Amino acid sequence: MRPENALGWADSALDAVLAKAAVTHAEVGERFPLYADPESGRWKTTARGSWTGGFWAGLLWLLARHSGAPSHVRAARACTARLADWAGADTSTRGLILWYGTVLADDGDHVRSRGARACLDAFDAELGLVPWGSAFGGPPSTARVDGVPGMVPLLATVDAEAARSHLSRHLALFTRARPPAWSWLHTAEAGWAPAAGPPPGWSRGPAWLLLALAEGARLPGGDPFVALADALTPSSAVPPADTAHPDGPLDTSAAAITALALIRLGRGDRAAGILEVLVDRHLTADGRLLDSCYDLAAGTAVRHELIWGDFFLAYALAELTGRVSGGTG
Repeated sequence: MRPENALGWADSALDAVLAKAAVTHAEVGERFPLYADPESGRWKTTARGSWTGGFWAGLLWLLARHSGAPSHVRAARACTARLADWAGADTSTRGLILWYGTVLADDGDHVRSRGARACLDAFDAELGLVPWGSAFGGPPSTARVDGVPGMVPLLATVDAEAARSHLSRHLALFTRARPPAWSWLHTAEAGWAPAAGPPPGWSRGPAWLLLALAEGARLPGGDPFVALADALTPSSAVPPADTAHPDGPLDTSAAAITALALIRLGRGDRAAGILEVLVDRHLTADGRLLDSCYDLAAGTAVRHELIWGDFFLAYALAELTGRVSGGTG
């Protein structure tokens, strides 16, 4: 049993991250923040949110539930409403967009249910999953690890068996190769074969899959998924962006994703240890989680603040401290 004030550091950190979210909203308006320069703090933004839009909506909902301010509630509702067009997009990242963009919302049922039905329509029974799709380029009949989390609980709202199949098929693929391949291409001639990129040492590969396992564990009969968690939990609190470059940039966003997954898997002490490192070493006084890496190979935002890093840090801190209220997750 923790002393009553044992998580004071987590409460203070959550306050800082959410206060910074309010500042960010004032800066970006109706655009979606993607990543921010570590020196200036200036955000690169997008008009529609890309695959990260749900994390901004989710962060705004955490802020709204924390403050209760009508202006924050209005901002969160408006942001979730702007995600609606993604329901019809051909991409399995709809799970990340539409689940995490609505899970804390007080008015997200319509967007979430429309997206869930569309994803079920896209489910390929022969492949046993919702394919990666064509919205972000590349061959549509692809399985990628970032198309699994979010999609599992989203599908489960309309078809639990499809959700279980989506997760199980991806797990079977990602554990087939050594080192692991985080992307697989299906052709009629060859079946499934590893695709180029992301690299085997990619930090977010195991983090995304661990989060999907935590989601799968909540399905009926989902206990077997929990047994796979140890193999996906990194030994270090904050992993390198690519294990092939151990002295290169870190990825605090992967650590934040891992922390939330571990909390969901009932491993709160391990999650708290990760979060303490993030807060002590990588969170600025004004609530910016630095040292996240978007894309090391492309040299994109390799030591930056990333919107999903902020969201998963805030969500994990909120769950650790018991300050999540409402929502469906």
